Amino acid sequence: MSTIHWIEAQPCSARWHSETGLPLPRRVVVADDRMRAGTAYRLACEGTALLWRGDFQGARQLLRAMDRRVGRTAPGPGDTPAGTFHLQRRFRAHRARVLGKLLVLLEDDHSVALRRAPDVRRACAEAYGPPQGPTAVALTELLGVIGARQWREKGVWVPALGARVHPHYGVFSPVRGEYVDLVARAPLPGRGARTAFDLGTGTGVLAAVLARRGVRRIVATDVSARARACARDTAGRLGLTGTVEVTGPALYPDGRADLVVCNPPWLPGRPASDLDLGVYDSGGGMLHGFLAGLAEHLEPGGEGWLVLSDLAELLGLRTRSGLLTAMEAAGLRVLDRLDTRPRHPRTRDTGDPLHAARAAEVTSLWRLTTV
Repeated sequence: MSTIHWIEAQPCSARWHSETGLPLPRRVVVADDRMRAGTAYRLACEGTALLWRGDFQGARQLLRAMDRRVGRTAPGPGDTPAGTFHLQRRFRAHRARVLGKLLVLLEDDHSVALRRAPDVRRACAEAYGPPQGPTAVALTELLGVIGARQWREKGVWVPALGARVHPHYGVFSPVRGEYVDLVARAPLPGRGARTAFDLGTGTGVLAAVLARRGVRRIVATDVSARARACARDTAGRLGLTGTVEVTGPALYPDGRADLVVCNPPWLPGRPASDLDLGVYDSGGGMLHGFLAGLAEHLEPGGEGWLVLSDLAELLGLRTRSGLLTAMEAAGLRVLDRLDTRPRHPRTRDTGDPLHAARAAEVTSLWRLTTV
C-alpha cells in the first residue's frame, strides 16, 4: 500500500490512490484558501503535492487557475500529424501530472470534510469500492468520479436500442453513436446468427444491439472487471440477462460463433487508465489479437465484424496496407465494408491541433470471413 505523509500540527499519513497511475507524492504540504495560484502552480511543477484544507469550491477555483497556467505551455503543431499527436499526448500527460498535485482527503466513509464539499460517498463507493481508511486522491480524479456518477444516473440515450445505457466509472461511454449504428444496420450473416461474440464489450451496448436484432446467444468479453460489471448491469436493465453472458478477461471465449464483433481501441498507444482502454490499444494488441484468433472461432459461413476508425491512418500511426496485410496473414478476406462519418463535436473544433485529421475521419465496419 502506498502512503503519503505530511505535517499538520503533528505527523499525518493516508493511503494514496490514483486511477491514472500518478506517482506517489514524495513531498506534501498543507494548502488552503490563502494559497495563491502562482505559488500552487510553481510547487506543483516542482513535484510538491498540495493537500487542500480550505473551502471545496475554493479548491476548484484554484484548479482552474492552475489549468490556465498549464495551458500557456501548450505546444503548437508538429512537423507531421503523428508528431502533433505525440506532442499533444505528452502535453496532456504533463497537464495531468501538474494538476494532479492538488489533493483532497477522503475520510473513513469516503466523505470529504471540507467546507461546501458535496456528498461524494456514493460516487466514491461505486468507483473505488468500500472505504479502506483515509485516502488521498487528486481533485481532478475526484471531480471525474463525481461526473461519472452523474453520467451513470442519467445514462446515455442510444437510438439503436431505444433505451439508455448507464456507463460505470472507468468504462468508455457510447457517446460516439456512429459505431453503434453500423452494428445495428450491417446485414447479418447469410444464414443468420444464432451465436455471437462481442469482444471488448465495454458497457455491453453492442451485445445489447445484437440481442435486439434477434441473436439468440451473445458472449461478451472484456479485460476490465469494471466493464464486465457494467455490461452485466446493461443486460439486466434491458431484460437481456438470459441472452447475454459476460465473461473475461480473455479476449476470446471458448468455442465458435456465427458472428464475432470487435470494436477495438482506435489509436495505438499506452493507456494511462481504465477509461483510456477504450481509446488506446498498446501496440495494436487487441486489434491483432482479434484478427489472429478470428478464423478458429468462426462457424462455417460465419463473419467477423471489425469496427474501426481510420483516424490512426490519417495521423500516420497505422497504415491501410498494414491492416490489410494483417487480415490476409490471419487467413481472412473482406466481404464488404460499411463506412460512416463521425458526428461528435470535435470534428468541428478548428482550434484542435488534430482538426484536419478528425474532420476527414471515417469509421468503418469491415465484414470479414475465412479464405
